[in-house]
Amino acid sequence: MEGVGAAFWLIFRGNRVLVEGDGRSLTLPLLEDVAALGLTFLRRHYLGYFAGDRPRHCFAAEVDKETEPPEGMSFQGIRRLFGRLPEAQLWLAGRAVQIIDWDRNHIFCGRCGARNEIQGYERSKKCPECGLVTYPRLSPAIIVRVTRRDASGETILLARGPRHRPGMYSVLAGFVEPGETLEDCVRREVKEEVGVDVTDITYFGSQPWPFPDSLMIAFTAVTSQADLTLQKEEIEDAGWFTAANLPDIPPPMSISHTLIMDFVKT
Repeated sequence: MEGVGAAFWLIFRGNRVLVEGDGRSLTLPLLEDVAALGLTFLRRHYLGYFAGDRPRHCFAAEVDKETEPPEGMSFQGIRRLFGRLPEAQLWLAGRAVQIIDWDRNHIFCGRCGARNEIQGYERSKKCPECGLVTYPRLSPAIIVRVTRRDASGETILLARGPRHRPGMYSVLAGFVEPGETLEDCVRREVKEEVGVDVTDITYFGSQPWPFPDSLMIAFTAVTSQADLTLQKEEIEDAGWFTAANLPDIPPPMSISHTLIMDFVKT
């Protein structure tokens, strides 16, 4: 779709996206002619319109892992762009990397091994031999804020796992299993990870989380139990905190941060 005017190009080397600028002020390339970059694409996809004061067409593309960035640009991991890339562009990059990853990982049919063909009328691939259709994968996961009231007032359950950065605590989360409702997943994950039962499970919100392909569905819940029994494989430490004594928590733009700050405000 050349000739569409300046368009946002989300160009990936592996799972790192090309950005321009330096320091804390970065942006996605907005290009009239992507060919001027001199890059060779392994694959490319039209994503749609980027909403804003002036809607722009958006494309995702992938280059070889040996490709050097053009002058004034760099390839950056999406997690490292939190707070450095405009928020709307950050989530656009999250959408794009999932499309590229899906295309890269489904070149061939998983059932018979024939080469898949991209469907022109929807975001899918179809095997020309056996007819199997594949779509970009989404992995639903719950994330839940558990609270309880004790003598010190309202407290929030926060935990840290082995993948968290040192000293950071967050709310509990886990993937939904086959045949499980979201509410059942909340009950199971909390019980497995910290050993308490929860009630009053209430939907809070959701957020795409492209690491690599999660959709985080957020809930709040309450418990009357104070004692915690930790699942050591998943939880290094956990405890009850008041709004006045929170530990280091996840950064803004994550729904875990939003859940915790909503507790602080209430």
